[in-house]
Amino acid sequence: MGFKFFIPKYFMYKKLMYICNSKLKMKMKNSQLYKGSLNTIIMKLLEENGKMYGYEITQKVKAITLGELHITEGALYPALHKLEAEGLLDVEVEKVDNRLRKYYKLTETGTKETVNRLAELEDFIRNMQSLVNPKLEF
Repeated sequence: MGFKFFIPKYFMYKKLMYICNSKLKMKMKNSQLYKGSLNTIIMKLLEENGKMYGYEITQKVKAITLGELHITEGALYPALHKLEAEGLLDVEVEKVDNRLRKYYKLTETGTKETVNRLAELEDFIRNMQSLVNPKLEF
């Protein structure tokens, strides 16, 4: 019999920024766990919102995580450029208020890869929850 594990949307974005049990709360805002999840965060947001520009992505993450997670430009733009180089993102340039603004959106390949990366992330979160808060059976 299979077991489907449900991960709330809020937790998906926070990923493992908080690993919690009733007595443990570890903030990991700038850890390798977060850095390794940045591409997946970006891809998930683009999957949900269609297209977004860089600053919009940073503000959405900040809002979803209630200000706990801040993505800097120094982390965001290299990640966006890498995803674009991998063929996972397309870029559209639009003129907004006499300025050019780059909008990022998933390619067809990017949409498929988002599904794969989210599945990997769910598995990772489930395994980490098992390790941090094991349910012992006798």
